[in-house]
Amino acid sequence: MAYDQTDAAPTLAARLDAELRDAHPLTILRKAYETFGDKLALVSSFGAESAVLLHLASQVSKDIPVLFLDTGMLFGQTLDYRKSLAAQLGLTDVRDLRPAFADLAVQDPKSDLWRTDTDACCHIRKVLPLDRALEGFTAWCTGRKRFHGGDRLRLAVVEEADGQIKFNPLANWSKAELDAYAAEHQLPAHPLVAQGFPSLGCWPCTKPVDDPNADVRAGRWQGQDKTECGIHVARAPGAAPNMGGDI
Repeated sequence: MAYDQTDAAPTLAARLDAELRDAHPLTILRKAYETFGDKLALVSSFGAESAVLLHLASQVSKDIPVLFLDTGMLFGQTLDYRKSLAAQLGLTDVRDLRPAFADLAVQDPKSDLWRTDTDACCHIRKVLPLDRALEGFTAWCTGRKRFHGGDRLRLAVVEEADGQIKFNPLANWSKAELDAYAAEHQLPAHPLVAQGFPSLGCWPCTKPVDDPNADVRAGRWQGQDKTECGIHVARAPGAAPNMGGDI
């Protein structure tokens, strides 16, 4: 099925979700690419679980645009991992998205906004850069899974968000299935996983987790009600981007 521009996004998303809700992640990615072609992007944090989705996407096409949010506050290990993993998988179009200089100059000139308003910090360093990059695409893929809990427990495989189609190819997979796939294909782990980080984001708001039974995202924004950075928060038509996901 090729993309028909006369299709309303919610209708198309519902039809694709009905078709793909029980499909293997590779089948979902192939359908996404077949349907949207160069209007499809993949958003990746190159974090703790990112290698699986990136490897699957590389089996479909190594030329799929991969959008990477370089917030200016990532761990150095994440930046190194982004380069080495992209090279290993042969990904040809990884795009580093950075916050606009004007946004930083006005709202976070001392790079310490995270101390007082994490939502606003995420907004200028993640939400706005991704919104700008996605303007050229009709559909995009994320690495979210239901086992992450919270709002992700009800995650659809295909959904409509702000007029675009969003694919979540790994929504149905468990942590055991992810680990088995990574082991089968000998995918390198993010170097900080071995140091107790089950989920990776910016260094000021990401901590290691001692409890092996804790939620996979327990190290993100510890001590706050915040569980998402805002890029996966739906907005009403015409509304400004929400402040307030990791990929």
